[in-house]
Amino acid sequence: MPVRGRAMRGMVLLLLGWISAAAAQEALAPVEARVPFAPAPFIGSDGLGHLAYELHVTNIYGDTGTLRPQGLQVFADASGTPLASFGAADLAGMVRPAPAQGAPVAVEAGKRIEIYVWLTLPAGRPAPKRLRHRIAFAAAHGKTELLDGVPVPVSAMAPVVLGPPLRGGRWLAHEGPGNAHSHHWGSLVAVNGQVTIPQRYALDLVGLDARGQVMRSGVRDIGKSRHADWIGYGAEVLAVADGVVRDAHDGEQEHPPLSPQPEPASLTARGLFGNYVVLQIGPGMFASYAHLQRGSVKVRAGQELRRGELLGRLGQSGNSSAPHLHFQVSDAAVFEGSEGLPYVFDRFDLRGRETEAQIFGQGEAWRPAPAERRQAQLPLNDAVIEFPPARQRP
Repeated sequence: MPVRGRAMRGMVLLLLGWISAAAAQEALAPVEARVPFAPAPFIGSDGLGHLAYELHVTNIYGDTGTLRPQGLQVFADASGTPLASFGAADLAGMVRPAPAQGAPVAVEAGKRIEIYVWLTLPAGRPAPKRLRHRIAFAAAHGKTELLDGVPVPVSAMAPVVLGPPLRGGRWLAHEGPGNAHSHHWGSLVAVNGQVTIPQRYALDLVGLDARGQVMRSGVRDIGKSRHADWIGYGAEVLAVADGVVRDAHDGEQEHPPLSPQPEPASLTARGLFGNYVVLQIGPGMFASYAHLQRGSVKVRAGQELRRGELLGRLGQSGNSSAPHLHFQVSDAAVFEGSEGLPYVFDRFDLRGRETEAQIFGQGEAWRPAPAERRQAQLPLNDAVIEFPPARQRP
């Protein structure tokens, strides 16, 4: 071929390559997406393995217009088959800010959404080492734009195995893992350039009687109840493992049950937890106990404790609308800037699930399921559990 012909052919191929690349680029969604904190696998009280994490998606450019995600696929390792697929309707229950009822999820120009991803792993298979994500967006003028990638490693860290945080009793694991709309998992904390979720795996442990109710029989007006009317109030709160107390606070007033709560003074332990204890139970691992009874905290910062030792008693101090124990494990002694870590209790009995209405005696009466012994599992949202009676240490 003459030189000029070869040059012309080269220019044509270059132009076609540029057009092809431009077309491919046009199909890619103009978004920034990331998973800020790598998930770690754990076994839930359903007996299955799970991963819980957040996918942040930002519509970067002001002239892009609104992007509407049509679905999310999550792939494990190098597999071409999705580990999980979520449709547009599923996403409406997984995102914050939540769309209006019946409205599709939308990412407006310059805005961000967080997708709270809950994965159930195939039984009998090891957890993946890496995840990647694919989202198709409906864009302006009927176009579809694609996000394909966002690789994230799966943490190989095994969840810490803990003893009971309470001495015996029956408890509702309220606002627990698996509920993307809980005030625990769904609460981002933005401070000093960081956005974290300290309460990712937190539980509100609410005391129940044999009927599955939170108040003693005979209380006619729950709006006028007293602390002593609540089943769990005053229960002994225990160290879940050997450790060192890194922070402890007492002296805060307790609110009347079910009373309106003022805005917290700060997104810190002092602003949220009321009377509390933070116990370091391993390198980079801290168990926090919040809303303790005023005057009940028995430990001080720097004190070494053994598993099962008494820390205080369940109360209603801090940002709490009713008596319960708030329990969480995170990677820092402070609340702000920490990330919630998964954990499991070495032993408890599962008695089924219960709704928030049922614990107040509303709707169909709750009936306990036969006790099922669970080992090394994390109670999931609204599971009813029983801890074995712990021996009193001298």
